[in-house]
Amino acid sequence: MHAIKQNISSLKRRIANSANQCGRDPSSVRIIAVSKKHNLDSIKAAYDQGIRDFGENYLQEAIQKIELYKPKNIIWHFIGPIQSNKTKLIANNFSWVHSVDRIKIAERLSSQKNPDLPDLNVCLQVNIDDETSKVGFSKNEIMTVIPYLQELSGIKLRGLMAIPKFRRTMDEQRKPFYELQQLFMRISNQMQNNTSFDTLSMGMSSDLEAAIYENANLVRVGTDIFGKRP
Repeated sequence: MHAIKQNISSLKRRIANSANQCGRDPSSVRIIAVSKKHNLDSIKAAYDQGIRDFGENYLQEAIQKIELYKPKNIIWHFIGPIQSNKTKLIANNFSWVHSVDRIKIAERLSSQKNPDLPDLNVCLQVNIDDETSKVGFSKNEIMTVIPYLQELSGIKLRGLMAIPKFRRTMDEQRKPFYELQQLFMRISNQMQNNTSFDTLSMGMSSDLEAAIYENANLVRVGTDIFGKRP
């Protein structure tokens, strides 16, 4: 577990350097530790180093962890593909969902969430590179669905998420993140007084510098915290 401590220190330095280079406050970048396929001891080690946000892709695995580990202030994020028959469990066990990729999923999360629980924080997944192999709202479609999604009860639209295709250089990596940032700004203007729409969830271990440069405030990091998945 000492490696996790070192990895988190290194990651925080990396984020701070990137933020400082583009005139941002490093504390404006929040780390989501992607803990899929990692055990509770690894999650506890990250928690002990100040990490409070954990991202999971696989629902049944995540539910087991959530039920077994309930320290103060932990925040669970669902970041994987969402099947329609899993929305009720997701809506009632997670604080955040980053992978809402179609209207039907948003509707089901809204209707199936326990009304006694706080609103579910939702990021809409955008297919930023228009890849036929990937899910997500198209850049044109998302502008038209926002007014409807904004009115759904039980969920709170917080921002956008994207997973661009692999690019090698910093300049190439920045392009889709810039596009997502511009889309985010257009939606923010459309939503006017909705101050809770404030989140750009983008950037992972291999491209977080480019994402931070384009105003990411949630970065999803797995390998550079926990090492390779077992």
